[in-house]
Amino acid sequence: TGPKTEPCGTTNLTSVKLSVNPSRGLMDEKFVILVQHAPPDSELTVYALHQCEDGHGWDAFAHYISDATGRVNVSEDCSLGGTYSGIEPMGLLWSLRPVPGSQPGLRLRKKNVQEPMLVTVSVYEGHRKEGFAELVPLASALVERWYMSPGVRRIPVTKNGLTATLFLPPGPGPFPAIMDLWGGGGQLVEYRAALLASHGIAALTIDYLTPMITKETGEMVNLQYFETAYKSLEEHPQILGSRIAMLGFSLGTTVTLRMAAYSEVMKLRCAVCISGSHVQPIDKDFEGIINLNAAKIRINEENQEIYRDLVLPITSDPSKKVDVGRLQCPLLLIVGGDDMSWAAQEAANDMKEMMERAGNSHLLTILCYPDAGHLIEPPYTPHTRAIPFPLCEVMVLWGGEMLAHSRAQEDSWKKMLLFLRVNLFGGTRPGGMSISYL
Repeated sequence: TGPKTEPCGTTNLTSVKLSVNPSRGLMDEKFVILVQHAPPDSELTVYALHQCEDGHGWDAFAHYISDATGRVNVSEDCSLGGTYSGIEPMGLLWSLRPVPGSQPGLRLRKKNVQEPMLVTVSVYEGHRKEGFAELVPLASALVERWYMSPGVRRIPVTKNGLTATLFLPPGPGPFPAIMDLWGGGGQLVEYRAALLASHGIAALTIDYLTPMITKETGEMVNLQYFETAYKSLEEHPQILGSRIAMLGFSLGTTVTLRMAAYSEVMKLRCAVCISGSHVQPIDKDFEGIINLNAAKIRINEENQEIYRDLVLPITSDPSKKVDVGRLQCPLLLIVGGDDMSWAAQEAANDMKEMMERAGNSHLLTILCYPDAGHLIEPPYTPHTRAIPFPLCEVMVLWGGEMLAHSRAQEDSWKKMLLFLRVNLFGGTRPGGMSISYL
């Protein structure tokens, strides 16, 4: 997606112009918002509005003062207040929040990746805080944010009982591939896989909690389900069968570590685990590993459930956690220090000790972000501190401070892509230990 700036309308009362470049780009691509021809040293509010697929509105705003030439460059100038402050080129995206008056606990997630996320960016006179719907902007521009770049192919997968979607990068291939597992919310979530394919890595996103086979039989899948998904990639004519990775988030981390350590079918090139742990009874199949001690759930003063104690203290019983000393592929752990849903940082520390004892610590990379929460997503995804848990509708505290969490999402995504490129496109013995506390 190349840069393309659309001409912006202006009111007949001013000559103010607003441009966004590129006006059409990938979700993880930065843009430049430029206001021109405003009165010098004037107070201006730059505003973003997105109407998501479920009908809810999301907005963000920031206060600026134009320079002596009547310009504001959001990438270089300091916001004096609003939903964010300081020099934040992408603040109008990552600080998006449900418009005032919305129901609590909303989360912004793209469902149809074949259509863009549309954001209207506007500039208003004065430092405004509310009532934007009733105001007439000085200028506006429509921005398209895509998870799928041109040429990416979306292929539903239902063979062999799977409920999954394969995203293939542009071109004939063959491509290295990754299995993408989300967490305990279930459903088929496609946007991260589509974005990975836009970066040249074929991605198979898998529904393993609410797949068609579970809806038809009422029974949960077993661990063989993931091996079936792996084999479907390995045998695909446009996939490099010897270069397959696995990416797990939350509960998906539990599965990823289990399969990476013990599966005789899956020979992973590398693995990425976000906001999860290795604690699980290794003598149980999939249904057994998700049954944790509900008595350890805490409820805070806002009636939000806190799950992080479920695996604390980290057990020393080898039968109740994955023996990561068995791992033979590079592993990247991404954890937030303010994760209120999972004790991911404590689990990462324990895995580090286990791998050091086993002599395979050179395969481990840890990215730890002290004030990030549980929901570490692709860059510029708005931070959500608490939302209803989809399968049981209780309000769950995920944690994280907005600015630090947004920084973590941007930094970890860049480093994850680098990790995947090194290990999926690189030589035969990738890896190397590095630990980063940011």
